[in-house]
Amino acid sequence: MKPAPFNPAARFPVIPFERPGRRAAGATFPVAIFAAALAAVLLAACTATASPSPSGPAPTGSIAPAATGTPTAPPETEPTVEIPVEAVFPVTVTDDEGTDVTIESEPQRIVSLTPATTEILFAIGAGDRQVGRTDADDYPPEATDLPVVVKLGKVDVEKIVGLEPDLVLAGGDNFTPPEAVAKLREVGIPVVVVYAPDVEGVFEDVELVGTAAGAPGPASELADGMRAEIDAVAAVLGPGERARPRVFYETGDQPKLYGIADDSPYAEMISLAGGEPITTGSATNWEMPLEALIAADPEVVVLGDSVYGVTAEQVAARPGWDVITAVRTNAIRPVNDTVITRPGPRLVEGLRALALAIDPQAPLPSPAP
Repeated sequence: MKPAPFNPAARFPVIPFERPGRRAAGATFPVAIFAAALAAVLLAACTATASPSPSGPAPTGSIAPAATGTPTAPPETEPTVEIPVEAVFPVTVTDDEGTDVTIESEPQRIVSLTPATTEILFAIGAGDRQVGRTDADDYPPEATDLPVVVKLGKVDVEKIVGLEPDLVLAGGDNFTPPEAVAKLREVGIPVVVVYAPDVEGVFEDVELVGTAAGAPGPASELADGMRAEIDAVAAVLGPGERARPRVFYETGDQPKLYGIADDSPYAEMISLAGGEPITTGSATNWEMPLEALIAADPEVVVLGDSVYGVTAEQVAARPGWDVITAVRTNAIRPVNDTVITRPGPRLVEGLRALALAIDPQAPLPSPAP
């Protein structure tokens, strides 16, 4: 059996993508003495496990802040984002769950619990201060040499504490189990939770990570560059610009067929890339009934699950699929799902790849140098 379909929280958000903004706030979560911290953790259960949903990717709603945090606003609110050009410490940021997190001094030992935040750290010049990663962190290549603190979704809290981090970057929407976040905060480690429910949220998370890590200038520059490049693509291919083929993005075929949920990051990316997304009709259920897919009659099928070995030939041979326009015209195209859905610096590359999968002749603007 192939791996479970992609979980939006894992990549988008940065696919994931609804969030609170960030701004200066009151002090919370100062770093404690690690000797006492480690002792406390050793007495507690030190590993938390995330449970995958059997019905496809998880919904994109934000989860509530951990009990040890200081909630400042519900996730639906959008406070003003204030990004300083120069690093100033101590600094307090409001993370994507609405929790105020104070970082007393510029972090020198950062643990990243999502592949996207690892990519962001390296892109803004803070990768040399990262000391821990997940087993899914595969980019940039130098990140793979770091100690692994998350395996198959299991967070090794004891190992993280032993690394003596002064900042942990975690994933929202249950990507990092809330119990693990709570335990780390209980021993005085600042934990910033990020979750980008939309494309704009990816830019904001780049800036959030930069502020927390002490690199607000490079982060702001990176976010501005990403925004400009995505805007340039959308200006050519976005809604109202040209003919828009109906696109079905397949996120999994085991044990059932999975597409994309309504108002998901995938749908936004397809729209920006020049397509008309075919969704499941639900904001939370990613399962796509074959009857509904045939009725929608996609003109293009994009195989986000090609990483699991799904091929265009296999799709074309499926019973009942021969009536679909994309099958009859051989418009079934595999893509690198990681760059399309991971909410990090390569999202621009992902949008361009998605646009070419939808239309190999798409008139894309030249990439930024």
